[in-house]
Amino acid sequence: MTTVRRIAGTAGEWLREGRHVAFALLVEIEGSAPLEPGALMLIAEDGAIEGSITGGCIEGAVVEEAQAVIAGAAPLTVTYGVSDELAGTVGLTCGGIVHVFVHEVTGAEVEVEVAARDAVSAGLPVAIATLLDGPGAGHKLALVDGKVLGGFDGPALLDRSVARDAEGMLAQGRSGIRRYGAEGATLGAELAVHIHAFAPPPKMLILGAIDFSAALARIASELGYEVTIADPRAPFLDTPRFRQAARILTAWPQDAFEQIDLGPRDAVLVFTHDPKFDEPALIGALAGDSGYIGALGSRRTTVDRERRLAAAGVPATELARVHAPCGLDIGAATPEEVAVSVLAEIVATRSGRSGEPLREGSRAIHPHRS
Repeated sequence: MTTVRRIAGTAGEWLREGRHVAFALLVEIEGSAPLEPGALMLIAEDGAIEGSITGGCIEGAVVEEAQAVIAGAAPLTVTYGVSDELAGTVGLTCGGIVHVFVHEVTGAEVEVEVAARDAVSAGLPVAIATLLDGPGAGHKLALVDGKVLGGFDGPALLDRSVARDAEGMLAQGRSGIRRYGAEGATLGAELAVHIHAFAPPPKMLILGAIDFSAALARIASELGYEVTIADPRAPFLDTPRFRQAARILTAWPQDAFEQIDLGPRDAVLVFTHDPKFDEPALIGALAGDSGYIGALGSRRTTVDRERRLAAAGVPATELARVHAPCGLDIGAATPEEVAVSVLAEIVATRSGRSGEPLREGSRAIHPHRS
């Protein structure tokens, strides 16, 4: 991160000196490559270079493309790899294919890049979006701690659609290319946007090794969660169904919380069905900052558990943080259906939505960002 921030700062210095400057941004990898998407290289019209996108494999070829762009050619995405006819000339020996976006950069784009990289260094959640197609190719929009910086200088709908997708990708800790219609609609493919999310995947800690835990772990991992299933009973954990989608941790709840740092983007699920497990589990969860705390069980079980927790000194305001029985009322019966119910509530809670049927609501399905 420090290197890329330095590169962005250097771009600003070169522009202030009156030099023409191009960015080469690694936007996608197929197979393997030395560096991750988001790697950045800076090329000036006089041949000066800062940074790298593949550790030296294709930089020479990319510099030629950048010089052409600076001379007036349109921004473009170039592809290099073992299956490309240029493979022998560019020397990509890493066994993968890389896609690099090359464009001449402006002062406004550099300002967005620098501000966003500074925010990343400060520990804030950040997503940087770069438009890859159309008249505004190269323009940048950044989502910094929920606020939008910059924009694509095109349809307002495009900015809103990208900001919304950037928020979702941040929540999942994923980066990638999204496509939009010419006016910015999410249904379309005319405009490609690279979204680089600077956030680790959200964590999910499931306490209790039961069938519902295995089902939830499988689906939650597909949504981008880094899942851990913890149980002090090693024989309960010793099965492939848990290991397929989760990290396994043989530990009591209080020990599990000491080993996993949980924050507002994370979730804790208590699936133990045993007071000697679920009560310390909920007390431990409430002592942290998890954005979602849920507990499985019937309504009667929930009432009994809340009474015991209150007797143990847990305030009513803290008990209100626990989603119990967890999940939305969709008539779930199987472990997989319960997993869908619980995950739907987690998403609704994260988004500040009620979980009601869309046809019964009146507000925008996808909230607009200012």
